[in-house]
Amino acid sequence: MEEAETVLLVKTQAGYRGPVEEVIRQHISYTNFIGEIAPESINEDTIAQSLGTAGIPDPDLLIRTSGEVRLSNFLLWQVAYTEIYITETLWPDFREGEFLEALRQFQLRERRFGRIAESSPAPAPARGQAPLRVAH
Repeated sequence: MEEAETVLLVKTQAGYRGPVEEVIRQHISYTNFIGEIAPESINEDTIAQSLGTAGIPDPDLLIRTSGEVRLSNFLLWQVAYTEIYITETLWPDFREGEFLEALRQFQLRERRFGRIAESSPAPAPARGQAPLRVAH
């Protein structure tokens, strides 16, 4: 049995909203124009394969420096189930000790990938309503 490969991918961005929107717009326009795909058949896989990170696994951990509590559209599609570590440390000052602390914090997290925690009881739905699933 092969061991899983560990990959450290460092990506920085001065962020804006353009990349995801532009990729989707171009892909839908082009593939619809040549008759290859109808817009209604666009799904998660189609979009993921159209991004600049196609073929690279989604990140498990996003480290956000400078204390900012926002994604700034950074890998917006790819970080749907990514754990986020926020530090006040500015990027130029980010060193090994801070990185190891981010990894330590990550190891303490319960990865649920969109599921609710097993120990959290689901609220009873109102009569005639479907249950509401809320991630904590």
